[in-house]
Amino acid sequence: MATLHRQVLNQMGEQICSGKFMPGDILPAEPVLAEQMQVSRITIRETMKSLSAKGMLQVRRRYGTVVLPRSQWQLFDPDVITWRARAGAVEPGLVEDLMELRLIIEPNAARLAAKRATAEDRVAVRRAFKLMERAVAGHGEYVPADLAFHGAILTACHNQFVQQMQNALSAILRTSFELSSEIEGGPARSLPMHEALCVAIEQGDPVAAEQAVLTLIQRAEQDFEDRAALDRSANEKPV
Repeated sequence: MATLHRQVLNQMGEQICSGKFMPGDILPAEPVLAEQMQVSRITIRETMKSLSAKGMLQVRRRYGTVVLPRSQWQLFDPDVITWRARAGAVEPGLVEDLMELRLIIEPNAARLAAKRATAEDRVAVRRAFKLMERAVAGHGEYVPADLAFHGAILTACHNQFVQQMQNALSAILRTSFELSSEIEGGPARSLPMHEALCVAIEQGDPVAAEQAVLTLIQRAEQDFEDRAALDRSANEKPV
């Protein structure tokens, strides 16, 4: 169960990302926030420190706590990625940016994994794929299995910088997978593409691994476009 500090941090982070507090806004004073959220001033103070460390707030003496523009946020911070995704309705470009980042990183990561994967790495990738199969069949959760699959591929790159980025990359992938898993039939459609990627890594084929990832991302992009079209159609009012 999340601590009180974590609960308040998530609530405040989501409020900033959703636009309830806009860049340049001055937050209510600590006593006011503490009363509104029914927590101590110490909890509010710790929350402000955490959000400031993520580049979202700045405490200005004799002025107040100011919400900073998104350009100053730590956009690779896993919390910031999660909060922005939960506020995705007010950020129509978020999905497109996530897809672009996946295209920059994942094809090259797949090539490296196919070249460098150890026997243990290949077992981990296959094990995660089996969990995805079970989840699609109704036995288990799909998103954690999908994350484990892609995480095993990132590990198999054996690149110190990719490994250092893995927390942020996992948060980015989780956001993408959670959105795509909400699309009817999305996980089942993507399963053969994931298997092609798994086989390419097992066979040490970097070209096939890269192509499998590109196909996966293209499928996800199409799913998002189809969903957006349905949402627009549902929101259109009859004349």
